[in-house]
Amino acid sequence: MAGPRVVIIGAGVVGAALADEISARGWTEVTVVDQGPLPATGGSSSHAPGLVFQTNPSKTMTELARYTVEKFCSLEVDGKPCFLQVGGLEVATTPERVAELHRRHGWITAWGVEARLLSPEECVERHPLVDPDKVLGGLLVPTDGLAKAVLAVEAQIRRATERGVRFLARHEVLDVRQSEGRVTGVLTDQGEIPADVVVCCAGIWGPKIARMVGMNLPLTPLAHQLAWTGPVPALAGQTEEAVRPILRHQDADLYYRDRFDAIGIGSYGHRPMPVSVDDILSVDEADEMPSVLKFTEDDFEDAWTETRSLLPATREAKIEEGINGLFSFTTDGQPLLGESPDVKGFWVAEAVWVTHSAGVGRAMAEWLVDGHCSSFDLHECDVNRFEPHQLAPEYVLARSCRNFVEVYDILHPLQPSGDPRPIRTSPFHARQQELGAFFLEANGWERPQWYEANARLLEGRSIPTPNDWAARHWSPIVGAEAQATRESVAMYDMTALKRLEVTGPGAVAFLEGLSTGRIDKSVGSVTYTLLLDEDGGIRSDVTVARLARDLFQVGANGNLDLDWFTRHLSWGHLPAVAGGGTVQVRDITPGTCCIGLWGPLAREVLEPLTDEDFSNDGLKYFRARRAHIGSVPVTAMRLSYVGELGWELYTTADLGRKLWDTLWQAAEPLGGVIAGRGAFNSLRLEKGYRSFGADMTYEHDPYEAGLGFAVRLDKGDFIGKAALERRRTEVRRKLTCLTIDDPRSVVMGKEPVYDGDRAVGHVTSAAYGYTIGKGIAYAWLPTELTTPGTPVHIGYFDRRVEAVVAEEPLFDPTMSRLRG
Repeated sequence: MAGPRVVIIGAGVVGAALADEISARGWTEVTVVDQGPLPATGGSSSHAPGLVFQTNPSKTMTELARYTVEKFCSLEVDGKPCFLQVGGLEVATTPERVAELHRRHGWITAWGVEARLLSPEECVERHPLVDPDKVLGGLLVPTDGLAKAVLAVEAQIRRATERGVRFLARHEVLDVRQSEGRVTGVLTDQGEIPADVVVCCAGIWGPKIARMVGMNLPLTPLAHQLAWTGPVPALAGQTEEAVRPILRHQDADLYYRDRFDAIGIGSYGHRPMPVSVDDILSVDEADEMPSVLKFTEDDFEDAWTETRSLLPATREAKIEEGINGLFSFTTDGQPLLGESPDVKGFWVAEAVWVTHSAGVGRAMAEWLVDGHCSSFDLHECDVNRFEPHQLAPEYVLARSCRNFVEVYDILHPLQPSGDPRPIRTSPFHARQQELGAFFLEANGWERPQWYEANARLLEGRSIPTPNDWAARHWSPIVGAEAQATRESVAMYDMTALKRLEVTGPGAVAFLEGLSTGRIDKSVGSVTYTLLLDEDGGIRSDVTVARLARDLFQVGANGNLDLDWFTRHLSWGHLPAVAGGGTVQVRDITPGTCCIGLWGPLAREVLEPLTDEDFSNDGLKYFRARRAHIGSVPVTAMRLSYVGELGWELYTTADLGRKLWDTLWQAAEPLGGVIAGRGAFNSLRLEKGYRSFGADMTYEHDPYEAGLGFAVRLDKGDFIGKAALERRRTEVRRKLTCLTIDDPRSVVMGKEPVYDGDRAVGHVTSAAYGYTIGKGIAYAWLPTELTTPGTPVHIGYFDRRVEAVVAEEPLFDPTMSRLRG
């Protein structure tokens, strides 16, 4: 037997891709089951219009799409191609969309895919049906095109079958068998199939299958309208299926494709039409196929009116057929990939459109066979990324529908989320409202960006105003709060930070085996350390505070860290823990809160409130202790993410407001302020502190990210150690600090960086530094361009911003502010 026994549920474009990719890696004891016929099984793949646009604000999603294009271009069935590479054209009909196309051109360029911005005349030249008086410009990606989804399914089925994979059509899954927390097989209406690994690629039926193992899959099937014209006289005689680029008219939530002498029209402009997975008809009950619902003509009226405006030639045609086709939507627009946290061996590859299907097939095959995915950074796609409230049915439905509505909208990086909101509020929320907080959401938490009450701080200050785009969801108060933090003292609500508690006699060995730093230090120590994957990629950066011999508090980045800890704990992946005693891991975030008290006067605020010694010698930098602040018991950690003297002060949620009031009563007479996330981000970039998920992800190693100091290769074994021995000598790119002199040229992140005319990297985090008086951008660049003083340019909408590589940190390089 080659590999474990694998059952893939679903033979659509994702299941077929996974079967092909996993069998190519040597796992051939694979069975694929589907309730429908092959290769058109009746799911979303069977009616998908097939448009593949690779441009995406997510680097991962673009890379998944790029691999899909490359693979589909190599596939054929009996001489028929599986991909028609006609190019992809996005057009703008408003000035706002023209600017957005420049931003999108920046993304696709940063991600390494060829693209061109077109004039109105060039748009019409590429797609002669477009009204030249309506279009203001366009974005062309030559490698985009039309995926022939059903043909691609058939081609990949054939390849996998040649390697020994079984495909069983007309097998309805009734249950997923499990024993002692592991899958053991799949029960179908035609018998049971033993399995060591089960992968759910069931698409719109995914939540139903996941329920069989007690898994709540945050996916909503929504109907999306697709219509076809009859013959368009201007296309008469077209013998090739498609000769014009696939076309997006995102100002009207529309897209178009050729089909010989007819035009296909897809619309996201109608009302959301969610469907319960339990209401989807079976293959035998459906008139056409289960994923196709009756076309609702009234919902298409605006789309047809706009189509005849953009494509005047369609005025001589009629809509002859249409469907409301079901597709999978999630709360954040990303796929759902990974293993169940509770049932070992049950995996999902869901909410994947044709555009990304082959890439997901490869990613999942690597993950299953190798234990990690080496080709793609999947942290945005991991099914275990969600907080508990994000799995609530009300939340999933509301956010999925909102995602449908916004799918073609121009979204700002700080775009406020919609209902349901508020969901999570810290104990300080009422006080923050009194101060006029402008709230944005962070993992469901209402987190202040700035406080209107601090408008008084603007007097006597000159806070530069950024460009119009960067000035959205921004206030000059952000700059005043940042400067006031450096001048006096500020209180920051840090409650949204994920907090884990690790306890038990085996806790030290457990944490040592998971992280790069030395954890077995004295009680009161705090360690900044990294979590790595087997290939040395950074999974997270965390702080670990030893509060007692067998008690640790971990400052984490999100639910994926909790999942990483509990997965290794429950399933015994760490040999170092075996025989080392019991370990418990729990999320203490909901029952606790945190205030960051930072600034040169922080000690003057704290010392009168406590009998504990908070002098420099009494509690050194990166040390922790239990104390009382007034009548409030706290865990105080001498850490500062803003580069100033101060502490993170933790207490239980019931005492949070008392802690806030106690600190504020002492801070206000000293000129203290309450400050928000906008100031925080500016200050942390001045200090050069990295943010996981923005500055570094799974694809980067510690040496590239400038975090080699957090790695102790002289300690015992830990996950990723062997890979680091190799990677430390192969650094070809680095996370690099750039500064920008022009205060209006504040960039926002994800922009391409150029050396001359050559795109060489991309921006990760950016802000204006109100202390140093310059714009700051961190970017991934080739090592040969990382010498301080090297000039580069950042592509920002339709212009180039001059920047220069700078020595970091930009503020307090001697660490005197932090250690004083």
